[in-house]
Amino acid sequence: MSNGRLPSGEQYELAHGDQRVAVTEVGAGLRGYTVDGCDVVDGYAADEMASSGRGQLLVPWPNRIADGRYDWRGRTLQLPLTEAEAGNAIHGLVRWVAWSAVEREPHRVVLAHGLDPQPGYPFALDLRVEYALSKDGLRVETTATNVGGEPCPYGAGAHPYLTAGTPTVDTAILGLPAGSVLEGALTGSGARTPVEGTAFDFREPRPVGDGVLDHCFTDLARDADGVARVRLGDPGSGRTVTLWVDGNHEYLMLFTGDPLPDVSRRSLAVEPMTCPPNAFRTGEAVIVLAPGESTVGSWGLSVV
Repeated sequence: MSNGRLPSGEQYELAHGDQRVAVTEVGAGLRGYTVDGCDVVDGYAADEMASSGRGQLLVPWPNRIADGRYDWRGRTLQLPLTEAEAGNAIHGLVRWVAWSAVEREPHRVVLAHGLDPQPGYPFALDLRVEYALSKDGLRVETTATNVGGEPCPYGAGAHPYLTAGTPTVDTAILGLPAGSVLEGALTGSGARTPVEGTAFDFREPRPVGDGVLDHCFTDLARDADGVARVRLGDPGSGRTVTLWVDGNHEYLMLFTGDPLPDVSRRSLAVEPMTCPPNAFRTGEAVIVLAPGESTVGSWGLSVV
């Protein structure tokens, strides 16, 4: 390999005890996370580009906007079709831009990016994301501030692929505290259907099996601390990875990666989201930021 710039830019290496995290300049993404030398996320190498959304931040909207078109306060706005083969705008506007490290310590880093008005999203945001390790695991906090002169729509998500160490997710034990799944949510209406009595009910932990997941879940049951927790475990080793979300994240996208050769059920994407797919069109759970207003959301990972 040459000594040129890495595809994901500068690498920010964090450490705390036996935990190691790699965060990237490009997209401010989570490239890797290990505990005691074992992968927690299915990441990628420093000399590779992020593939299949691995570890990326999805701002100012997660997942897809059908046709890249939405109505906002009397205007019809058209985004670039970044999922051209399906005719959608996908995963926001900051996945491939450089972020600046504004705070850095051995166990944490804060990256910032100014999102300027552009076709399809004529609004201005100041964005910050903090990755911090502690004895409790990894915490990720995203802050968005509207620095423009008019209210703007906003949503956020992240795209980690989790692994508990099983060769495929088929034998992994999944615990998902979601009461509903959104039908046709990728670009449709997203009508809620109760999971009870369906193949999508993982409220009692059970193996993922051979079912294909590419679905958005909601109506999350929360623990006494207000946090919802998804657990993915290896029945052989007893190792369990937990992804938690705060109250600002009411939706979780789960994806077994079947059509993607680089994923192909090797790991399970568990994507915390503040709004469902296609939200800019449906209006569901879209955050409206007034000029000068901020919103903060956090999620994280831990291992037992």
